[in-house]
Order: sequence, then structure tokens, then C-alpha cells
Amino acid sequence: MTNQPQRGQRMPRSERRTQLLDAAQSVFVERGYHAAAMDEIADRAGVSKPVLYQHFPGKLDLYLALLDQHCDTLEGLVRDALRRPADDNTDRVAATIGAYYEFIADEGAAFRMIFESDLTSVPQVRARLDGVEFACAEALADVISADTGIDDESALLLGVGLAGMAQITARHWLGQNGQLDREQAAQLIGALAWRGLGSFPKVDGEGAEAARG
Repeated sequence: MTNQPQRGQRMPRSERRTQLLDAAQSVFVERGYHAAAMDEIADRAGVSKPVLYQHFPGKLDLYLALLDQHCDTLEGLVRDALRRPADDNTDRVAATIGAYYEFIADEGAAFRMIFESDLTSVPQVRARLDGVEFACAEALADVISADTGIDDESALLLGVGLAGMAQITARHWLGQNGQLDREQAAQLIGALAWRGLGSFPKVDGEGAEAARG
């Protein structure tokens, strides 16, 4: 267990910001946005409320800063998975599914702020959630379109479908606390996804069997 800094202890601004965001995330995840209080966030961070307000003028500012951070993390994981060297597209699909499972399995439960937010009616929050959903789906669509030659709209729809299946099944897996470990679960859903995506012929005319080889 890490020791909290004493109240009034000075630290670099970037470190203080990280400390405050970590405290805020734990409170938001436990209580939800509406029930979270700035008093509790300050107390959990080991600072006074004036120090908290020096960095974040209000609770929404804290929430949006965290949301930006987690959206960037998720998008980065997905893009890294798509760029990863792979023997064939089966591996690339599995890596993409695995990226969502990795994000959702994180101990900080950051995924709840994206996929289970109780603040989706707030325009600033909705814009960020829509943005990361579109960015991930578009990244997937670019690869799908390049491999199959299908039109952009169809590729984007497939990208949305793949991303949706990944995050919904990952959240279900996490909640079940069952016998499947994360890698097994991701591989299982990756195999399911590939059964669909692998049926599209390659641009060069080769079938799905050639893509596997």
C-alpha cells in the first residue's frame, strides 16, 4: 500500500495532478459522478479543497480530464494492436479483441467511465465517448477496407460491430469471475469474430483460407 503524502507537502505540479486524478477516479468508480463529492476526493488525495480547486475548478473538470486520459489509453491500445506484426489477419483480429480485454481488466476500473458512465447526457462527456468509439471503429475499418476492398461505410459498420462485441463480452467476462483467464476469453471471442471477418475475400482475390496461411 502506497503512503499518501502529508497534507501541505509540496510536490511538482504534474505529480500533484496525477495524485488528484487517481483519487478522483477511485471515488468516481465507487460512487458514480453524481454521488462523488469534492470533499471526499480531496480527503482521499490527502490535500485541502483549495489545493484541489487550484488544479481543477470543478468536479466536471476532473471527470473530463480522467475521461480524456482513459479514451486516449483505449484508442492507443487498439491502434497498437492493429500495428502489431502478425502472421495473418487471424492474429490481428485476436490482438484487437485482446486490447479491449486488457483495458477492461485494468484494476483501476477505468473502463466504467467510458462504457458505464452515468454522465452520458452531458454534451462534453457525450462528445468524448462518441469520439473514442468512432476513432477505434475507424481504425478497425481502415484495416478491414484495405484487406477486403469493401466500401468505407460497410467497413466502418464492421468496425463498430467488432469494437462493440469486444467491449461487451469483455465486461461480461470480468463480471463473471469464472474459470476463463483473460487470454483464453479474448482468444475465444477473437475466433468468433474471425469466423465472420475471415469470410470476406482478400483484395487480391485470395479467399479467407489464403489469409490464414
